[in-house]
Amino acid sequence: MDDRYNAYIAKDLIVEPYSKGELSNQTFSVKDVFSIKGYLNAAGNPDWFKSHQASEQTANVIVKLLNQGAKLQGTTHTDELMYSLNGENYHFGTPDNPRAPGHIPGGSSSGSAVAVAGEIVDFALGTDTGGSVRIPSSYCGIYGIRPTHGTVSLDGVIPLAKSFDTVGWMARDPETLLKVGKILIEGQNLDQTSFTTIIIAEDAWDLVEEQTKLELMNRFKQFNQMGINVETTKIAKEGLSTWADVFRSLQGLEIWEEHGKWIDSVKPTFGPGIAERFQWASTLKKYDHSYQLKLKEEIKNRLSLLLGTEGVLLIPTAPAPAPLKGLTNKELEDQRTKTMKLSCIAGIAGLPQITLPLAEVDGKPIGLSLIANHNQDLRLLNMVASFELGEVQKN
Repeated sequence: MDDRYNAYIAKDLIVEPYSKGELSNQTFSVKDVFSIKGYLNAAGNPDWFKSHQASEQTANVIVKLLNQGAKLQGTTHTDELMYSLNGENYHFGTPDNPRAPGHIPGGSSSGSAVAVAGEIVDFALGTDTGGSVRIPSSYCGIYGIRPTHGTVSLDGVIPLAKSFDTVGWMARDPETLLKVGKILIEGQNLDQTSFTTIIIAEDAWDLVEEQTKLELMNRFKQFNQMGINVETTKIAKEGLSTWADVFRSLQGLEIWEEHGKWIDSVKPTFGPGIAERFQWASTLKKYDHSYQLKLKEEIKNRLSLLLGTEGVLLIPTAPAPAPLKGLTNKELEDQRTKTMKLSCIAGIAGLPQITLPLAEVDGKPIGLSLIANHNQDLRLLNMVASFELGEVQKN
């Protein structure tokens, strides 16, 4: 396999399809956190690799894809234990962004996004807890989905924070994104009725750089002619900074509950930024966060009520295109903080979000996102794959 973008940690790992199906003749790669029988995951960290055993079975989602005729080609790089949005790995290097050379690919599903954007495979699996599919998809100029929390099996996937973790996937076209969704999403029938209202989250748009806002809004105006009602509102009366703090703290609590014993026992070497993040997570105490737990549920219910069955929230996926490689830890952390104010919206409420590669700023991709209510994933995927949005891309 050609790995000219350094997307892979195990490029020669091949699993042939189990049978023919809806994905025959399609190839896919998986982030190096999905179990494959006989394969040992590194999860972005050499000490994880040294202290774990090879998998005894293959992850449920991979089996589903193989059963539908898809061929697995390689496991892809990830940020250490999935705890980043940047895509730079201290131990294994940084995948090259095919659409923005010299810029980070985004993480933590960095290799999967690069494998798709670089046209090495047709689609790829990643995980998305705090934005780890959506952000690299935006930076690399591809489609990506974070599904409703709990609708796609996490069996055989290394966890980060279980009440936020999801399996997501990426593709270069919305039709493939929908095909994969029909196979992986459980408990939903394909509803082909269109949403009737697009809700512009004004406070989310206030977070993006001016040129990014201009380019994305210009693209939105092109599909604002579909006869869909458009409304504008502020979604976070507490402020999106507060929402991001809630997400960050509750995620950090779960991360330490999940990995703290291993870290204390093995004392792994973490790269810059990751080490500090785990150290911070180790200081969190659950009894300090009862207000945030309550607010999380309030936000979830509030957004669900706002969206109902007919609403779709429109937000920028990220504040700006991909930052340059090699920024200081402070610069990257500042960028991550800004990004989390957008990515926490779907994450904190467990909502499905699709990012669409509809714009560029100075030649670099930037995504536009649609968020629907819980369990509206297939309907949202169908909307994105519809001819109306296809026409937008041609304009």
